Amino acid sequence: MKRNYLLPILFLLLPAVFAARAQQSATPPNANEQRAVVKTFQFDSRLMARQISYNVVFPLAYETEKDARFPVLYFLHGTGGSYKKYAEETKLSEYAARHRIIIVNPEGGNGFYADSATVPNDKYESYIAGELIHEVDKNLRTIADRRARAVAGFSMGGYGALKFGLKYPDKFILAASISGPAAAASWRKPEDITSPPDIKNVLLSVFGGKNPATLEANDLFRIVGDLPPEKIAGLPFIYFACGTEDFLIGQNRNFASLLFEKKIPHEFRQLPGRHDGVFAAPQTREILRLSERVFAERKEVSNK
Repeated sequence: MKRNYLLPILFLLLPAVFAARAQQSATPPNANEQRAVVKTFQFDSRLMARQISYNVVFPLAYETEKDARFPVLYFLHGTGGSYKKYAEETKLSEYAARHRIIIVNPEGGNGFYADSATVPNDKYESYIAGELIHEVDKNLRTIADRRARAVAGFSMGGYGALKFGLKYPDKFILAASISGPAAAASWRKPEDITSPPDIKNVLLSVFGGKNPATLEANDLFRIVGDLPPEKIAGLPFIYFACGTEDFLIGQNRNFASLLFEKKIPHEFRQLPGRHDGVFAAPQTREILRLSERVFAERKEVSNK
């Protein structure tokens, strides 16, 4: 029986709402709490044909241990966000101070981390996978190895993180999603989109109204469904979480069912919560802890 993976796609989160609820979820700041250093970089992208900014959150040890190299977590923002907004709204620099990880926040526009079907120079997927990772490894003291590289994100960024993990398993050891729209590209006709007009326009701009090839290339359910058994062992570990009151919970449950059916190692958490900063903040901290644990485990295995 054919599953209907597509549920209403309503993933535009108003930044003001996210910020307000993120503030509610945060613990009161400690005046003595150390913060990681955040710096903004610009990169002249050939694929995007323009200069693109990205933020880097440096671990505290980056300045004190001059010979040390560090693993990298690419953290992707959601719709309505930017390369710097998620870090500001979730106190990422405070969380990061407790970990020995470089965090890179790329710019994703509202492009769903895809190569747009309608805007030739909006190649967000190719830019991150083909240019930005190389740029970061070249200029920062990273461990330039997939065993020391993870990708994660919130909402649109969660979808992007899962897609990068599935499509580029040679680049990432962990892919993690918070409240991601797993069925973002699981429609085939514009009339199947039940989102409000502004969101529908974003989806049509990114994936094209009559471009099944672009949709299929970005459809997480198709990508997983087509994976042969011999490819599964090479996938990154997949972690994703969604609130039980989130309008995307159905998509995430369906995606978890598919991963289970395909025997793909993963962890899916469904916890009380909505599509907001209250849910995202503790999950961001959890992903930092998980990333550090996965990096340590892979390092230990590689040293044996």
